[in-house]
Amino acid sequence: MQSSFWSAGHRPTLFAAFLYFDLSFMVWVLLGPLAVQIATDLQLTPAQKGMMVATPILSGALLRLMMGVLVDHLQPKMAGLIGQVIVLVVLALAWIHGVHSYQQVLLLGVFLGVAGASFAVALPLASRWYPPEHQGTALGIAGAGNSGTALAALFAPGLAVAFGWNNVFGLALIPLSIAFVVYLLFAKDSPECPPSKSLHQYLSVLKDKDAWWFMFFYSVTFGGFVGMASSLTLYFHDQYAMSPVIAGYFTAACVFAGSLVRPIGGNIADRIGGIRTLLAMYTLAALSLFILSFGLQHAYVGLAVVISAMLALGLGNGAVFQLVPQRFRKEIGVMTGLVGMAGGVGGFYLASSLGYSKQITGNYQTGLLIFAGLAIVAMVGLLSVKKRWRTTWGSVTATTAKV
Repeated sequence: MQSSFWSAGHRPTLFAAFLYFDLSFMVWVLLGPLAVQIATDLQLTPAQKGMMVATPILSGALLRLMMGVLVDHLQPKMAGLIGQVIVLVVLALAWIHGVHSYQQVLLLGVFLGVAGASFAVALPLASRWYPPEHQGTALGIAGAGNSGTALAALFAPGLAVAFGWNNVFGLALIPLSIAFVVYLLFAKDSPECPPSKSLHQYLSVLKDKDAWWFMFFYSVTFGGFVGMASSLTLYFHDQYAMSPVIAGYFTAACVFAGSLVRPIGGNIADRIGGIRTLLAMYTLAALSLFILSFGLQHAYVGLAVVISAMLALGLGNGAVFQLVPQRFRKEIGVMTGLVGMAGGVGGFYLASSLGYSKQITGNYQTGLLIFAGLAIVAMVGLLSVKKRWRTTWGSVTATTAKV
């Protein structure tokens, strides 16, 4: 199985897609690990903190649709080059001119969303090189770029203490420039890229109810992952009175767990089917978020429960994208954009609702409970479509891959 996978596609492209995705995600959530220090200097309220870390997520969500369209019109490699140049320029401007107000940090967050839109480029870039039976593994490896969120949590707070949080934007240009060169040299478009279509033809997939189901399922798995990744530094700081650096270490542990298992989730889904994998993951995520909502008193117990939730969400991310290319192979570019957009919207909702929950009630319980409820709704929805999917496009006569 594994040897056939490595001989099936184009390894340099898979690696370049992973690195581009990884460092783009690092920048996408950069305001989260810096939130404690930024909020102190700019004197932000809890609701403003939540909106600050949520804004790049929403921007990235909406821009994913645009990038999905660009992928199919310009091919994935060119779309990725354009996105990387925009992010490099914006970070350089923020570093040189500084960020001095709540409005300016929100504007920066809007442009950092371009880095989050890398999702709609990296996944089709890798996907088009691999046959259906290897989609879960290929997209799991490319999608493991989620781990970039852990790099931000691990290094950004400490660098901010040493050099000032505004200089972190300048320091981020170093690894991003390296990733740009690697991508330019090694990424290659698959010869099997589908012909371009009009925007109307792309959006016509929204007439298919399965597209909406995938969007909802991913809004819970990825939305939960990135919403937590952006908010955990604030959560650990507020809940356990940790310094920004220690809170960043705790966040990094959680995000690494959720990121590194994404390929495993795709591989498990290849072996036992995406539906079965997702059902188990939604159950674990809902249970973990429910327990976390009670404000656990001991930091390491809280850490263990958050890691459990992030593992479930990370595995679920891989499982969703084992299914999407099977159902929408010809429309994978726009579907990656649409599903990724929905995931970002879910993350925006979670991150902003945690901030408002903290401001209104004094704790994070309400925000966490509602998201746990959404995981249960997703589980029920999956059960409702399971039979139809397995007897139509997921039947043994339609595909060799497991659904």
